[in-house]
Amino acid sequence: MDEKNMQEILAKAEVLIEALPYIQRFNRKIIVVKYGGSAMVDEELKRHVIQDVTLLKLVGFKPIIVHGGGKEISRWVGKVGMEPVFVNGLRKTDAAVSTESTIRRTALPP
Repeated sequence: MDEKNMQEILAKAEVLIEALPYIQRFNRKIIVVKYGGSAMVDEELKRHVIQDVTLLKLVGFKPIIVHGGGKEISRWVGKVGMEPVFVNGLRKTDAAVSTESTIRRTALPP
């Protein structure tokens, strides 16, 4: 085994050692993973997300993936003449926006 391979193996071992307390703490727990935005359109990022979620499952977590939907919600809200509002980078969803986006997601084609 050459030096480069040994360094890669040691680096992976260090990550696992660091992660072990979290793996033990959250074993058999439900973990919610928000998946949306750029991660849904970038093929390499998609692959990494699936690998990471698979790893979570393999180490004993119970991952649930939820769709972020931010860009789609902004598009739908804009189509009905409403303006999306962001506060500190987070979408502010009032009752009207929530109702509109729910109607669009469940009843209307994109």
